[in-house]
Amino acid sequence: MQSITTRTGLHLPKLGLGTWRMLGEDCTRTLEQALDLGYRHLDTATAYDNEAAVGKALAQTSIPREQIHVTTKVWWDKLEPQAMRQSLDASRKALGDDCLDLFLIHWPGNESAGWSLERSIDTLVALREEGKARQIGVANFNVAQLTRAVVELGAPLSVVQVEYHVLLNQQPVLDFARQHGLALTAYTPLARGQGADTETVQRIAEKHGVLPSQVALAWVLEQEGVAAIPKSNSAVNQQANLDALKLKLDDEDRRAIAALPKDVRIVNPNFAPKWD
Repeated sequence: MQSITTRTGLHLPKLGLGTWRMLGEDCTRTLEQALDLGYRHLDTATAYDNEAAVGKALAQTSIPREQIHVTTKVWWDKLEPQAMRQSLDASRKALGDDCLDLFLIHWPGNESAGWSLERSIDTLVALREEGKARQIGVANFNVAQLTRAVVELGAPLSVVQVEYHVLLNQQPVLDFARQHGLALTAYTPLARGQGADTETVQRIAEKHGVLPSQVALAWVLEQEGVAAIPKSNSAVNQQANLDALKLKLDDEDRRAIAALPKDVRIVNPNFAPKWD
């Protein structure tokens, strides 16, 4: 599996498995299946209500734990220092890990309602220094928030996780991540099928003899410093996503994808920050 190495020493497999809306035994079976196929990067969160199911898969697989990267996240309503600590402890217990691989703030809070970015980032850093999380990062932060965390506060963040696919421009965040040595993890990298549905992507897929979804995913995965965590329950689709790592797009393909609209945002809750 190809991987990204960050300035903080994180080795992040390029392709992971997203677990949103996977629950219980079905989640556990799906993850064990993915691990058997070769996945070594699993993404979960307290908000997904499946950390215990992920932990069960980790306990039951024959793959050594140190070979599997697991990311989890704290929800935006648990960003006060004590609440963050309690959330991390609950995640560690559910996942069966004394020290988590990567712990993210899932969404920034609302500063007009009293949330302090500085206090949350300071707590995140302290949890890393205490050995409760090997690496730390954030999700859904805009460039201004990343600048405060990384440049002004000097936080050793490893990852920024954001929605990213062929129909959404994330160049400002990507430029920041590259400049400061962070990996960018793309969630919803297939735009829930919308990317594969475009005539452009379908034409490129026909040219290469592959699935449109593989073209859309390959475009994300080929980019420097970018990982992706598509969700997939079936072994067929999980394998197809793995095979996207082998697909080589050419300059003509990239120009065609660059010409697609880049303003389709799938995930945009009412508590989201002001996007770049």
